[in-house]
Amino acid sequence: MQAEAPGHTGCPRRTRTRPVRSAPAPDRRSTPLTRDLHPNPRSKWSLRYVLHSQIESILGLARRLPQWSPAKTHWASADIADDDTDLAAHFDGADAVVHLAWRFQPTHHPATTWRTNVQGSIRVFNAAATAGVPALIYASFVGAYSPGPKDRAVDELWPTDGWPESTLCQEKAYVERVLDTFELQHPKVRVVRMRPGFMFKREAAREQHRLFRGSLVPKRLTRPERMPVIPNIPGMRYQALHTDDAAEAFLQAIVRTVHGAFNLAAEPVVDAAMLAKMFDARAVPVPGWPVRAAVSAAWRTHLLRTPPSLFDAVLHFPIMDTTRARLELEWTPRYAVQEALQEWLNGLHEDAGLPTPPLAGSPGLRR
Repeated sequence: MQAEAPGHTGCPRRTRTRPVRSAPAPDRRSTPLTRDLHPNPRSKWSLRYVLHSQIESILGLARRLPQWSPAKTHWASADIADDDTDLAAHFDGADAVVHLAWRFQPTHHPATTWRTNVQGSIRVFNAAATAGVPALIYASFVGAYSPGPKDRAVDELWPTDGWPESTLCQEKAYVERVLDTFELQHPKVRVVRMRPGFMFKREAAREQHRLFRGSLVPKRLTRPERMPVIPNIPGMRYQALHTDDAAEAFLQAIVRTVHGAFNLAAEPVVDAAMLAKMFDARAVPVPGWPVRAAVSAAWRTHLLRTPPSLFDAVLHFPIMDTTRARLELEWTPRYAVQEALQEWLNGLHEDAGLPTPPLAGSPGLRR
């Protein structure tokens, strides 16, 4: 899923645009990468990049500069939602741009997220073309896909029209259409679309709790001993992976000459049976409508920050086939989904974070 994106004011903001300079490969000099968090990618992604021999330097663009700077990494302030931001100047001489920036909140004001997620993405793509960057890697999401099956996996050719009532999904789907046009207009640019499931890591737990659940939802409710029953809602099957594994896949997309879309997810698929086994709980059949009604009421009264439309969308997300990523990127997740979820829960209860504005959190929101 996603977090927030670069350069906006208002509710929790958290977007980043990161250029990554790729090292001395035969025909490449540097790689710009713009990125925002999909619920957690940032920090560990940079670490994996700097450790790779083909990455010479990384230029991270962020609306709010972090107090954290790993080797080979430099930061610059930029807001992709601002018309006056000269992104092309930042991208000049780069081997690739990795666009991860995304804004999830405020879900009650979709015009605000649109300015960053759609218009900001268009600015990034146009700037990459203006700067003559040879590769563009974009962080899409499973939510870009049209409703699909839960009993079999679909590949990257599945339609990407999103769930019609979800702002998040429609924005992701719209950007996919923008990229379709971009590829026709700029055939020499290598375009890669990464479509991960939900991502989890320890350091992002606090921020994800704030973004999706809200500070009024006590963290103690997520402790296993307080979850003796897991609701088994029809259609509630989705995929996830550890952020480190996603970072590795993005890295491979940078250093290899691949193009096109790649599904990213770890095993197993998340459903009530898996969660019940993980938490030593009991899966109990529950119809979706009362849960949806509760989510809707909580969102409308600002007690919950996840809109009911996203709940509906998850019920319709297709199960993704990750064969292409495993073969062409030679990518295999190191973490099982249970490990990623357990690490995230540990981070949530430990109030874990990082010295970056989005992941550092706000003392007033801790609970």
